[in-house]
Amino acid sequence: MRVMGHNVLAIIVAAIAIYLIEFVIFAVLITPEQYQALVGLSGEQMHPERMPFGPVAPLLFAIGLSLAIKWRAAVGWMGGAMTGVLMAVFFGFAASFYPFVYGSHEAAYLAVDLGHYLACFGVAGAILGAWK
Repeated sequence: MRVMGHNVLAIIVAAIAIYLIEFVIFAVLITPEQYQALVGLSGEQMHPERMPFGPVAPLLFAIGLSLAIKWRAAVGWMGGAMTGVLMAVFFGFAASFYPFVYGSHEAAYLAVDLGHYLACFGVAGAILGAWK
């Protein structure tokens, strides 16, 4: 099914891929204690009650990537992946600087977030580019 020229199923699959990659990074590879140290928060400052909103960001990322791939007229999985990598650096990673500069995030978290955005946006972009 397409909506305004975008493959809805591809967007959903890309969002699920982003969510799964984030789960592996932030729930399997990094312990809760490591995460808390990287973002400069204590366990009491964390908000597990907000977890149901977790799928919102991957869905918005996938929709945005679909738009960027269409605007760029990117071709195939490689064109989609390259668009994803560009969006990861210039939007995702760039946004990571705000909590570092003005908040409590440690410098090491910038590297984690860069890897997170590169993996998520690259894979999602490849899915969207291949599945036009």
